[in-house]
Amino acid sequence: MSNPTSPSTPLPAKVRNIVVILGDQLDEQSSALQGFDPTQDLVWMAEVAEESTHVWSAQQRIAVFLSAMRHFAEALRARGLPLVYTRLEAPDNRGSLQQELSKTIMQWQPAALVLTAPGDWRVLHNLRAVAAQHGLPLELRDDTHFFSTVREFAEHAKGRKQLRLEYWYRALRQQHGILMEGKDPVGGQWNFDADNRESFGKAGPQQVPPPTRFAPDAMTLEVIALVQNRFASHPGRLDSFGWPVTRAQALRALQAFIAERLPLFGQFEDAMWAGEAWLYHSHLSCALNLKLLQAREVVQAAEDAYRAGRAPLAAVEGFIRQILGWREYVRGIYWTQMPDYLERNALDAQAGLPAWYWSGDTDMACLKDAIGQTLEHGYAHHIQRLMVTGLYALLLGVRPQAVHAWYLSVYVDAVEWVELPNTLGMGQFGDGGLMASKPYVASGKYIQRMSNHCKGCRYDPALSTGATACPYTTLYWDFLLRHEDLLKKNPRMAMQLKNLARLESPARDAIRAQATAHRQAQLLT
Repeated sequence: MSNPTSPSTPLPAKVRNIVVILGDQLDEQSSALQGFDPTQDLVWMAEVAEESTHVWSAQQRIAVFLSAMRHFAEALRARGLPLVYTRLEAPDNRGSLQQELSKTIMQWQPAALVLTAPGDWRVLHNLRAVAAQHGLPLELRDDTHFFSTVREFAEHAKGRKQLRLEYWYRALRQQHGILMEGKDPVGGQWNFDADNRESFGKAGPQQVPPPTRFAPDAMTLEVIALVQNRFASHPGRLDSFGWPVTRAQALRALQAFIAERLPLFGQFEDAMWAGEAWLYHSHLSCALNLKLLQAREVVQAAEDAYRAGRAPLAAVEGFIRQILGWREYVRGIYWTQMPDYLERNALDAQAGLPAWYWSGDTDMACLKDAIGQTLEHGYAHHIQRLMVTGLYALLLGVRPQAVHAWYLSVYVDAVEWVELPNTLGMGQFGDGGLMASKPYVASGKYIQRMSNHCKGCRYDPALSTGATACPYTTLYWDFLLRHEDLLKKNPRMAMQLKNLARLESPARDAIRAQATAHRQAQLLT
């Protein structure tokens, strides 16, 4: 194995452009590399501690970024591109992107910096500051990995009283001709949710295909050892590491999903089952967000499967909506609302995150399973995130910024442009409804309906008070009571508030008292 810090291609004597490649931009067709001239340009990449410590990143997340970066560096060298690459363990590593880039600028004295738009406002701000410090132009290029640009989203949003996914999604399907028959959607409707989102029933999931995992090669094993040594105090573990870290592996994972999981994806996309981490989900979000896969090729593969009769329309539409719809939508929200979006807290939630979010040491079965799986694999599917870990934090009243920091820390696919709106907006309603039309709140009965977690749990989802009352159910009613005046303004909450109105004063008082006691107990752990 060659050392990714040792140049195998001569570096140019006089540098025109330093092309900055970040850890989530591992795309050989990246816009930053367009027009690259190896006789006068060089690629710059750096592993720095700050990107693993500005939030307390879990070991799986750190390892997948570092391994994928090192493999990408090898691919660039194989193409003969001159590359300056700083490893995390390099003795002169200054620990941050801006300090490392500043060092390289002083050494090579380039005429300009070139950068594909990052996925993190903080990183963009820092790199702009470096360019300004050295008096260099920074050419910021569109990230062509996406179907749309931020400018297009901003134009779509202009003049609208409300932003909603559905209208953006339909516009993109029409623009790109995806699942369309002329001007009409295939199947005569845009959305097939009514045909999806079933539970597994009492029998549970049947004959779930094994996940597509990849045994670590020598380079990844070296990274694992580095992370275990350097970040030993960080959450999670690495004995199960098997994420794709190369383009070839990512393509194999895509092919396996299309063949083995896509046909049942829609039907069971919201279902959960204890001890079953993978189920029928794609497990492709990490490769997509690292740019090892192109969003267009993933959507095309799914549509091709439908056209060839290998997957039903409801499953394919539901999957494509996650990529063409939600993924593009949350990116637009992020870049049109930052930086103040990060500090929004529409419900004035001020509680801290319970300490057991970092260990899984709780007696609530659904949370124990979801957090344990998260720490083991760096992964949980969207309903575990939204309606288990996220729902509990919302009902408990945790400050959304603390919830955001946890999600950004523990998941291998977490890049801020996609994680922050999904967490603060969708999961915690911290933006007051900018992104989602209502708070996604439910009692323990939802988890009982969509999983088998409640069967082995000491808590009863039907009860809101008493020793065996489900904390979700107690906190659900308490949430509605605490925010009743605000929620009355939202027509989508009418049914839940109608049910709340049936509670007599003694029941309300008992719920409030139990919720307060539970909240105090959890926040002291």
